[in-house]
Amino acid sequence: MTTAKSAVRPSARERLLNSANELFYAEGVQSVGIDRIIEHAGVAKASLYNTFGGKEQLIRAYLDKRHGVVTERITRTVARYEDPAERLLAVFEAQGMVFGDPDYHGCPFVAASVEASPDGLIQEATDTYRAWLRALFAQLSQEAGAADPESLARQLHLVYDGAHITARMDHDPTAAQTARAAATALIAAATGACG
Repeated sequence: MTTAKSAVRPSARERLLNSANELFYAEGVQSVGIDRIIEHAGVAKASLYNTFGGKEQLIRAYLDKRHGVVTERITRTVARYEDPAERLLAVFEAQGMVFGDPDYHGCPFVAASVEASPDGLIQEATDTYRAWLRALFAQLSQEAGAADPESLARQLHLVYDGAHITARMDHDPTAAQTARAAATALIAAATGACG
C-alpha cells in the first residue's frame, strides 16, 4: 500500500537539485562541497554520481534550472505588454521582482562564472544564459524599431547586469527602477521616440 507521503516524495534528482539550488545560490558553487549537498538532500552519495556524474554536472543542472526560472519569469512579464518599448522595459520589471527578496544573493550566473574554469560546463551554462538574454534584448529592440537593435541590446544588457550588481552589493531593491529609467532613455534615443 502506497502512502500519500511516499507518493509525493521528490525523487533523488529533485532533492539534489533543490539542495544545490539553495546552498549554491546562498554560499557559492565552489564553497559548498558534495558531502554537504548529499546530506542536505538526504540521499546516498551514489545517487549524486549516478544521476549527475559529479559536482560540475550538478552545478550545470542547477544553472540550467535557474535559467528556466528566469526565462519563465521574464517571458511571462514581457507577454503582459503589447507596446514594443514596454515589452523591452518589462525585462527590467521582471528582474526587479527578485531584488526585494531577503534571500537575494545576486545573479547566480555571475557568481558561478567567477568561480568557473573558462572552458567547462559551468561557463557553458552561463554563456548559454547570457546569449539567451542578449538575443531577447535584440529581438525586442528590433520590434521596438531601434535603428541598430544589436547595439541597443548590448546597452540594455549592460544596464541589466549593473542592476543585479547594484541590488546585491548596495542592498538596493530599487535598482530595477533606476535601470528601467536608464533603459527608457536608451530606448528613446535608439528608436527616435520622444521620451
